[in-house]
Amino acid sequence: MSTFLDLAGRRALVTGGTRGIGRAVAATLRDAGARVLVAARSLPAQPASDIHYIAADLTTASGASAAAQAVDAQFGGVDIVVHVLGGSSAPAGGHAALDDAQWAMALDQNLMPAVRLDRALLPGMLAQRAGVIVHVSSIQAVLPLPESTLAYAAAKAALTTYSKALSKEVSSQGVRVLRVSPGWVETEAATDLVARIASAAGTDHDGGRKLIMDSLGGIPLGRPAAPVEVAELIAFLVSPRAAAITGVDYRIDGGTVPTV
Repeated sequence: MSTFLDLAGRRALVTGGTRGIGRAVAATLRDAGARVLVAARSLPAQPASDIHYIAADLTTASGASAAAQAVDAQFGGVDIVVHVLGGSSAPAGGHAALDDAQWAMALDQNLMPAVRLDRALLPGMLAQRAGVIVHVSSIQAVLPLPESTLAYAAAKAALTTYSKALSKEVSSQGVRVLRVSPGWVETEAATDLVARIASAAGTDHDGGRKLIMDSLGGIPLGRPAAPVEVAELIAFLVSPRAAAITGVDYRIDGGTVPTV
C-alpha cells in the first residue's frame, strides 16, 4: 500500500468502475489505502480484491439512489466521489442524425448521474466539512467532433459547467470539486474502435490508431493515454497533497487541445 497520498481509510465511491478509466481509478485508490465502492450497471465477472460493488443503472434516478444508499450502508458516509460513468452510443451523421431520445440519453449518461449522486451525497460531506468530488469530463467539451459525438460533447460541456458552479458553492464549506478531462484514452472500448476503423479502412492496428489521432487534429505526445495515467492524476487530486486545489479542470490529452 502506498502511503504517499495519505488515503488510508478514506471512503471512496467510483462510478463506472468496472472497465477502462473507472476500473483503473478504483484499483489505484484501493492500492493507496482507500476503501472503495464501485457502482456500475453490472457486476464484473472477476471482481477485484478488496473492492466493494453495487450493480445499479446510474442513468436512472432509482439507480443513483441505490448507489447513494449503498455508500451509506457500506461505509457510513463518503470522503471521495469520482464520477467516471459516461459515453456515447449515438449514431454518426451530425446533428440531423440525433433525435430527442438520443439527446436525452446523452444527458442521462453523462450529466444526470453526477447531478443526482452529488445531491444525495453532498449533505454528508458538508456536515463533516470535508470531501472531494471529481467529475470526469472530456476534451470534447471544448473540442467537439460534430460528425459522431455531438450530443456527448454537449453533455460533457454541461457537466463541466455544472462542476465549476458546484465548486464555487461548496468549496468554502470544505468540499473540493474538480474536473479531469481526458483526451483519447486507450481503454478496451477504444481498442475495439481502432479495430473497427482499421478494418473499414483496410489497414492494420497502427494505421487505425493514426486515423483516430488524425481525426483529433493530432496528439503531440504521439499516443493516447493509458487508463492508469488518468487514474494516477485523479488519485493525486483527491489526496491531501492537493488540498489547495478546487474548481479547476485538468486536461490529460497528450497535448491534443491546441489552445491554452
